[in-house]
Amino acid sequence: MFNTKFGVEVEFTGITRREAAEVAAAYFGSSISITRDTLSAEAPDGRIWKFVYDGSVNCQKKNGRQIISANSDYSVELVSPILKYYEDIKTVQELVRRLRKAGGFTNKSCGIHVHCDGAPHTPRSIRNLVNIVASKNDLLYKSLQIAPERMRYCKKMDAYLVDRMNQVKPTTFQQIETIWYEGYNGNHSGRYHNSRYHFLNLHSFFNGHKTVELRGFNAELHAGKVRAYIALALALNNQALKQKSASPRKSQEENEKFAMRVYLNRIGFIGDEFKSCREHLYLHLDGNAAWRYGRDLRVNRNQNGGEENE
Repeated sequence: MFNTKFGVEVEFTGITRREAAEVAAAYFGSSISITRDTLSAEAPDGRIWKFVYDGSVNCQKKNGRQIISANSDYSVELVSPILKYYEDIKTVQELVRRLRKAGGFTNKSCGIHVHCDGAPHTPRSIRNLVNIVASKNDLLYKSLQIAPERMRYCKKMDAYLVDRMNQVKPTTFQQIETIWYEGYNGNHSGRYHNSRYHFLNLHSFFNGHKTVELRGFNAELHAGKVRAYIALALALNNQALKQKSASPRKSQEENEKFAMRVYLNRIGFIGDEFKSCREHLYLHLDGNAAWRYGRDLRVNRNQNGGEENE
């Protein structure tokens, strides 16, 4: 799943776009360049990391121990070049650490968006991805603690869309595109079309960028959490590509932590490498990650002849 190319966008405030670009340039050993409202830093391999304005960011800065309002220079969105996980994740994490050390921070208006390469997708895999995200809507939103202030920018999968996708069972991208834009008036070619503001954004796929965007992550300048979010996006994308089919039906989850742990193992979060990722992703869920029915209930079930549970 980690061979898929991706890009990441991280929104934050606390420092200006120029200050953020200078941090990146110092890390890469280069200098900043400015094109209109975009400030860029070039990495040693020639790839460009951009810092742009985003109108959804609530601009703030620190004044001593207080956080106060700031002007639009403090609206910062880091836009990465095309990346690959094993080659580039350490660079992403180190840059995030340096931006935080320089004074950057996030608030409830900020988000992280992960764009996965859409080239490997087929109509079947796109439908799978719609169903996978729909089936995990509630668990993902609780796990990721999506702030109410951000819900307008990353809505849950639309029930009508999911129903239509499974009624029609589209076999072409044109059919999927038609279903995606049902209910929206006007031109679909604009970058900021309203259909994009969902956990799963397919507008980027149909609007010339050929990426599937996963938007349901609160912004963090915490290197471990950023890695967990990127890995989760890549894993969800890979599950859609590899499965023959996927159901939108939500499973009953009496133990949320255990359900998330089993699901993460299923989609590739296995072993010590992803231990911290797993912990970040079920930290806010209820239940016990180790025991499906809880330790006490497990003992009672065993005494009564019940099956043991991992």
